[in-house]
Amino acid sequence: MLKEKWIHAYLNNKMKSTPIRVGLFFGGASREREASFLGGRTLYDYLDRNCFEPVPVFVDSLGNFILIHWQYLYHGSIRECYPPPAPNTTFWGIPLYVESCVSKDEAEAYTATIGKKIAPEEFASYFDVAFLCLYGPYGEDGSIQGILQWYQMPYTGSGLLPAALGLNKIVQQPLLKNAGFLVAPSYPLSQQQWLHTTATNTTNGLLEQVIATIGIPFVVKSSKQGSSIGVTIVQEADPTAFAAALNSAFFMEELDYTTWQTMAKKEWLHKLIDIRNGIGFPLLIDQQIFYKPATLLEYIETHFQNTKQPLWLMSAQAETAILLEAYIEGREFSCVVLEDEKGKPIALPPTEILKGGMLFDYRAKYLPGIIGKQTPINVEPALLQTIRAVVTAAFQLLHCQVYARIDGFLTKENQIFLNDPNTTVGIHPSSHLFHQAATIGLNPTQLLTFIIKRSLETRKEEGFLNASVLLKRLKARL
Repeated sequence: MLKEKWIHAYLNNKMKSTPIRVGLFFGGASREREASFLGGRTLYDYLDRNCFEPVPVFVDSLGNFILIHWQYLYHGSIRECYPPPAPNTTFWGIPLYVESCVSKDEAEAYTATIGKKIAPEEFASYFDVAFLCLYGPYGEDGSIQGILQWYQMPYTGSGLLPAALGLNKIVQQPLLKNAGFLVAPSYPLSQQQWLHTTATNTTNGLLEQVIATIGIPFVVKSSKQGSSIGVTIVQEADPTAFAAALNSAFFMEELDYTTWQTMAKKEWLHKLIDIRNGIGFPLLIDQQIFYKPATLLEYIETHFQNTKQPLWLMSAQAETAILLEAYIEGREFSCVVLEDEKGKPIALPPTEILKGGMLFDYRAKYLPGIIGKQTPINVEPALLQTIRAVVTAAFQLLHCQVYARIDGFLTKENQIFLNDPNTTVGIHPSSHLFHQAATIGLNPTQLLTFIIKRSLETRKEEGFLNASVLLKRLKARL
């Protein structure tokens, strides 16, 4: 009996003294995968090694989960290291993503070059909790949260419902509006509506209808993308520019015979492959799917040798609907909401985006020095508290958990318009998350520790069986 007690005490103490293994999920299949890749490296650098053991889990664009060797985190982009350099991983000197090189069944050899592929049922063998740094579809929409919940793997941030609400702008808008929040007047447009418009040559009529509904200028945006991907500001009633903005938001392109014969094809292909600005692979033409540039170019050449009929290229991940919103003239702000230890949401000091008239696009968000930031936004104290109160109320309305980021605009009349809540906050060295946390005395390492702790408390409340044990282990090391 004494021996058994000693063994249990020894194992218990050893468990308490062992750092919690944190699976850092980054990469993914979305158009924001490169920003997520940067986030994974940031997490790895800032995680407190006294409390946690980081376990980098790279999610490739085929949906494979890979225990990636940490050295690869310090490559400049995904395509620098995966797929590894080989004759079939570039085309015309342009590096390709893995889905344009091999099928999912053939990717095993590639994954082995950077780490070890694991299955969801194996997660618990390698880490204790998942820190989610996956952006966009499959990462912020409840997909990965559902997989982790199925296998009882605790994870950071919001659960399935708020994640799904947080990514879908078309669903968010009426929820916020019906609850009394100010949102920009909008005009939702389905892909079917747009295809019908182009087929019947009624773009002018649609443009007139949009302007009559929401005015001009207006903003065209994809409904399920972040990082300002697929966003265009339409300044004038120009049907050609209007059509280009809609195609960009839907991730589709009409290619005619004359354009194809005269274009610089390498430049066009380079833009097409860039998932941040172009359609990307895989793409569809008349329900035929294309993964590789060579196959696509051959098809287009053959088509235009036989006919001058235009082609429609459409991303396999094209948006089924987009949102057109009235342009709100005002000061743009971004505010992180963080739950305290008791689960009460607290809005951190909001940051004003000093963009000088430029679009706060992907480059401006992730490349330092392009735009300025001021935290907190320079307004009267009472107005500052009003902004924080409005943002906190939106956090609660959407059932967000642990932390989230909510953006908005402050007009000259001091009206507060909300815009694009995000349940997964961007994590990179110059992100709003770290910028705002610093104003309340939290450095990045302390903030990440708090997020993990609060997430474990949330998962415990939701019935995750091992969350209590992990909280005890974490408490023993803090």
